[in-house]
Amino acid sequence: MSLWKKRDKPDPSSSEAERNVGSNIADKMGFSKRKPQIAQVAPRAAIPGGEIGIWGSGFTEDGRSRPLVRFGDQVGSLLLSSPNRLIVRVPEGVRSGELTVDSGTAVSAPVSVAVGITMAENLHPVANPAIDAAGNIFTTFSGSRGQQVPVSVYKIDREGAMLPFLKDLMNPTGLAFDRNGMLYVSSRLEGTIYRVTPAGERSVYAGGMGIATGIAFDEEENLYVGDRSGTIFKINRDQKIFVFATLEPSVAAYHLAFGPERNLYVTSPTTLSFDHVFRVSPAGEVTSFYRGLGRPQGLAFDAGGNLYVAASVAGQRGVVRLSPDAKPELVISGYGIVGLAFTARRSLVLTTNSSLIELPWEVEGRPLLQ
Repeated sequence: MSLWKKRDKPDPSSSEAERNVGSNIADKMGFSKRKPQIAQVAPRAAIPGGEIGIWGSGFTEDGRSRPLVRFGDQVGSLLLSSPNRLIVRVPEGVRSGELTVDSGTAVSAPVSVAVGITMAENLHPVANPAIDAAGNIFTTFSGSRGQQVPVSVYKIDREGAMLPFLKDLMNPTGLAFDRNGMLYVSSRLEGTIYRVTPAGERSVYAGGMGIATGIAFDEEENLYVGDRSGTIFKINRDQKIFVFATLEPSVAAYHLAFGPERNLYVTSPTTLSFDHVFRVSPAGEVTSFYRGLGRPQGLAFDAGGNLYVAASVAGQRGVVRLSPDAKPELVISGYGIVGLAFTARRSLVLTTNSSLIELPWEVEGRPLLQ
């Protein structure tokens, strides 16, 4: 009789050490159940509803059963299941980023992923949020064209309380702060840029901006405004207005961000699925930095010069990181993301079509005003 058969059903009187010996021999001979092994997870961050791919081995016991993928104690929805590859949708309300795969007989070692936490809902952002020097977050209820809403801009304080900040402003779109803590808001209905004090008192800063959408300051505090019909305006500190550059019209909005070497980066989603990220030199010369994103919208730079864009790439939706040499990588998965901003507490604030989400992100953002 072989040793395996002798140890197949250990005698109840045998010692724990003897049973361990039998188990170890069974492992070496390939008869025991394998523990799932996670080799790769991509992307490593998502918001609820986003999709994460998992590669490895031993995910199913018999090649046919479906494993469980958990985020902490919450189970995600499997969209694809095979012994070596899984795609899982992140469930709502996830509080833990510890991802595990349970094959039914064994559980993998946990892998850390970043999962966004919803901070506020029932909003209507259409661009990046804005963050003041104290860490308060500002976002909009933009509404459909000409829609009157009770509150136009909300403030979310450091404790997470959502407070009305600005009322009776039609179709607020782009948001940006200057060095003095004044908030600038574009109205795409009126073609007007408003300047708003920390107390919420507003005044007209500039008018005649067409369908004014995205706004951004350069290091000299000139304000740039994207008119979605095809013009980028420059407003200097004396409030004189110039045509800075001309691009193709957008079906949604222009989104603006300044990057290295004082270049302005612009997205303008069209009806195509292969849109550009444009780079505009300080002299107003327009070139394509990257082409191949689907409906690119809000954008922001990290301190290393990488550009983050709310967009889709290769059929996957979320936030795409473009390296300084324009190599794309989907780094955050999620649907409906329209904008993003870095916080001082090493996180990203993401706006979707209806919510504000904070996601842990151990990357320093590029200061918006140098």
